Amino acid sequence: MRETVNVYDAKSRFSRLLARVEAGDEVVISRHGRPIARLVPYQPDPVVRRPGIWKGQITIGADFDDFSGTDERDWYGE
Repeated sequence: MRETVNVYDAKSRFSRLLARVEAGDEVVISRHGRPIARLVPYQPDPVVRRPGIWKGQITIGADFDDFSGTDERDWYGE
């Protein structure tokens, strides 16, 4: 739901308006009947993933997937 309030009301009811925004509402703040700002719930910036960023910096040992000895029993409960 969208509500429009003037600057004076926004200053005097700021905590209540923030509670409404936290609940998912949107509040438009106006001055002299003209919208000047909009309070909306915070959305963090999406994390940009770049494949290959660690290329050449990490090595995997040759025995990484060697399950010989007790390791196999630990994994498979034998």
